[in-house]
Amino acid sequence: MGDKVAVIVGVGAGLGASVARRFGSAGYDVALIARSAAYLEELGTELQGQGVTTGWTPVDISDAPALRAAVERFGIHLGRIDVLHYNPSVFRQADPLQLGVDELLEDVRVGVGGLLTAVQAARPVMPRGARVLATGSMAADEPWNEACSLGVQKAALRNLVRSLDTTLAPDGIRAMSLTVRGTLASEGPFAHDRVAGALFAAAQTPDDDWQAEVSYTG
Repeated sequence: MGDKVAVIVGVGAGLGASVARRFGSAGYDVALIARSAAYLEELGTELQGQGVTTGWTPVDISDAPALRAAVERFGIHLGRIDVLHYNPSVFRQADPLQLGVDELLEDVRVGVGGLLTAVQAARPVMPRGARVLATGSMAADEPWNEACSLGVQKAALRNLVRSLDTTLAPDGIRAMSLTVRGTLASEGPFAHDRVAGALFAAAQTPDDDWQAEVSYTG
């Protein structure tokens, strides 16, 4: 086994990219998963130019078999997964009288279900001390009714993370969600790089001090 490996699911130009850069700068090999092949190549090439060993694969995260296969391939190729960061969610502007059941389930499949798939695929190559990180949101506690599926996603994500943490803890693997209590931005207290730093810091927390939910207030 070589360097530590961070797999980042749902990489975009905001927080996901910042997380990739943060772990890469700390010496992790980085594996990127997202839908956009063009953006993955752009970010992956940037990271490689900075000396970070980087691989990527385009995947529709709502496609569970494809997501599972991608995570498994990274695990087999790299030999280990030390950090799995799950970032995706769906913003759909629809209040509870407009939102259809199928739409809600479609959003939850991306915002929550993909985490389950990714962890199950990664688990065989996650060593003791590995970490599962998820991007949470204050929408779990303070949902905006006009985008109500997001609040459902984030509340369910936090619940699932707690169950994952309890299940994985006996093997020395821990899971946490970072509840971002503000709006992500390019600058300021909720800048992507600052939130990525909080995720990185949380991942270094020893088991005795571990919390399944960490609140980030900027």
